Amino acid sequence: MSTFKVVFTPSGIRGDIKEGTDVLSAARELGADVASLCGGNGLCTRCKVKLSTGSFPKHQITSETLHLSPITSAERERISEADLEQGFRLSCNAKIQGDIVIDVPAESQTHQQVIRKDATVLDIENKPAVKLITLDVEEPDLNSPTGDLERLKDAIEFESNLTDLSIETHLLRDLQPALRKGKWTVTVAIYENQRIIGIWPGKQEDTYGLAVDLGSTTIAGHLCNLATGEVLASHGIMNPQIRFGEDLMSRVSYSMMNPGGDLKMTAAIREGINHLIDQLLIEANTSQQPNHKPINKDLLLDATFVGNPVMHHIFLGIDPVELGGAPFALATQASMTLPARDLDLHLAAGAQVYLPPCIAGHVGADAAAVVLSEAPYKNDAMTLIIDVGTNAEIILGNKKKLVAASSPTGPAFEGAQIHNGQRAAPGAIERVRINPETLEPRYKVIGVDLWSDEPGFDETIGETGVTGICGSGIIEAIATMYLAGIVTTDGVINGEKASISSRIVSDGKTWAYKMVGNKNDEGDAKSETGVLITQNDIRAIQLAKGTLYASVQLLMDKINVKKIEQIRFAGAFGAHIDPKYAMLLGMIPDCPLDQVQSVGNAAGTGARIALTNLAGRREIENEVLRMEKIETATEASFQDYFVNAMAIPHKIDTFEHLSQIVSLPAKEEVSGDASRLRRRRRSSRGGKPNISR
Repeated sequence: MSTFKVVFTPSGIRGDIKEGTDVLSAARELGADVASLCGGNGLCTRCKVKLSTGSFPKHQITSETLHLSPITSAERERISEADLEQGFRLSCNAKIQGDIVIDVPAESQTHQQVIRKDATVLDIENKPAVKLITLDVEEPDLNSPTGDLERLKDAIEFESNLTDLSIETHLLRDLQPALRKGKWTVTVAIYENQRIIGIWPGKQEDTYGLAVDLGSTTIAGHLCNLATGEVLASHGIMNPQIRFGEDLMSRVSYSMMNPGGDLKMTAAIREGINHLIDQLLIEANTSQQPNHKPINKDLLLDATFVGNPVMHHIFLGIDPVELGGAPFALATQASMTLPARDLDLHLAAGAQVYLPPCIAGHVGADAAAVVLSEAPYKNDAMTLIIDVGTNAEIILGNKKKLVAASSPTGPAFEGAQIHNGQRAAPGAIERVRINPETLEPRYKVIGVDLWSDEPGFDETIGETGVTGICGSGIIEAIATMYLAGIVTTDGVINGEKASISSRIVSDGKTWAYKMVGNKNDEGDAKSETGVLITQNDIRAIQLAKGTLYASVQLLMDKINVKKIEQIRFAGAFGAHIDPKYAMLLGMIPDCPLDQVQSVGNAAGTGARIALTNLAGRREIENEVLRMEKIETATEASFQDYFVNAMAIPHKIDTFEHLSQIVSLPAKEEVSGDASRLRRRRRSSRGGKPNISR
């Protein structure tokens, strides 16, 4: 019987499945997260999934409608015709007849990903781009044939000295009813002292805005009161574009290989944002006092969006194909202000959208927002800022000079392409410690406060169980495996340790570490259940961390510094990385550990600053012009830096501050296996490491 490749997104779980297997059974076989309330009998719609069609070069497959069995009568009863046309199916009814990519929407996932992008407290002057002015307008007079708009503008000039204002066209229809309903007292919203974008009869005290971080994996939004700057609601969702590719270059490839693919991705991201807006309004209105006026879309007048260049372009409806290869040309780099209606966003009719400038071809407006949030250009200390994701953004410098670059780390840090990897959701291992003498692990999972060796853990974890390992967990697992001697400096699992512990199991020609599972089980790793850390997992993390470290070294060269005084981890993932284990793995250079801090979703914080403070927009626009941008792929020294950074923690660099806290194992010579791996990667890319952006 034939087998076909099946890829589940957003988890990234994939495998070969026998022809004729239904998608729900395939999900259970591979460990993908698909819910079912009726046991797979077609009686509920909880297992509804979406078939993604097109060519997916990263997975080396083409996914087509004919690769699933025909739609059944049960599906026609329970799924609307519109959804069926979009590719939605009941996973228990749809049988596999070819290679497929299946997107599991949030409502069909058993365990919702934990999206940790809460708003941080800001201490900034609140001067938003939207200004509210309540006016008394002179009534019309037979002896003075001046139009209502002209008299409104006269009142604005008298009240605030603003002249030559334009007005949103649709407001011309609302103007006269508002004046008369308010008995010639109205409130107007003026954008950047240039344009009238809203009008209400009488006095309107509050308007609202959105600050949104368009991440490649997640989208996080904050709903703010523009009058006070207060955050009324925060919410995050998975980026629906994940079904087109886990990392940015996969999405660029999808656009290249599928005519009109960019338009599909644009529609998906805008649809996701509108869903996010709905959720933010629900949360904000639920939290308000009973007598508070409801917040509706007609009061959402301003929005700031930040994202990497690929997300930036797709959101704007620009095909990102030119970002797929050198010279990584941006369609536009400057900051932009656009009507929200042109972006199909469900905001007020006159709402405006501001996007900060992109820094370079793969360092986007999200990195600019991080710079605005952390303001290294105001400090003396040499500061390294890293926003870790599928494409890490790196900023280095102080008030004298800032340099920026991107690092194509790929999705491994987020649990994708890891044997038992998954994104952060209940049941995922997020903390790991290994006893160096017995090689026995202890771990914590998301959703449970206890460590695995503490009384009550098994009862607390309940039916969820341990479902896999997420990014922070895999970092700590490999770092502690290195400390315990399970993994050598060059990243090879030491099979000799199998004589000490049955946690070391055979995995074909290599070895694996059995993190979860009965330690007395025997057999090959492929037959084991539980959570394994395989040799391929370690290689994937080495590639990611080696690229990141090498990119940092290039920036250090550019401004001629040997030491970094402080490190800031930005992003939701960065907030859950333990600095000690990140440094032990070799993700970051040596630095006093008390000077390594997480700053949370700094891109979202920068977006909020730009939303609530007009001067902040001008400030970051000026700073971006002063920054030097480095393209790591063209730097001759990158290859040597990368090879050295593949070692754990590093082949050459010493870690003086880290060694004061952790007893580091002695460095070994690089094994033949690791040397061959590096030679293969070097030759496959003509001297550059084989890592997609």
